[in-house]
Amino acid sequence: MTKKSKKEDTPRVNPELEGFKMNINSFGEISSSYSIDKINEFLNKNVDDKKLRDRDNLEETKEKE
Repeated sequence: MTKKSKKEDTPRVNPELEGFKMNINSFGEISSSYSIDKINEFLNKNVDDKKLRDRDNLEETKEKE
């Protein structure tokens, strides 16, 4: 049986999230290299929320941001 080396590969990410890292410490606390606000801004811009798809004021909300 061959053992795989424990080499840390960097995953492919969106260029806007280059350098993003998340860690969970021994107490279960999550730490990130980006602020929560920056992550939420990226998700709002790039991820379609199916719960909000049929809302009439969705475009107005995105324009305000």
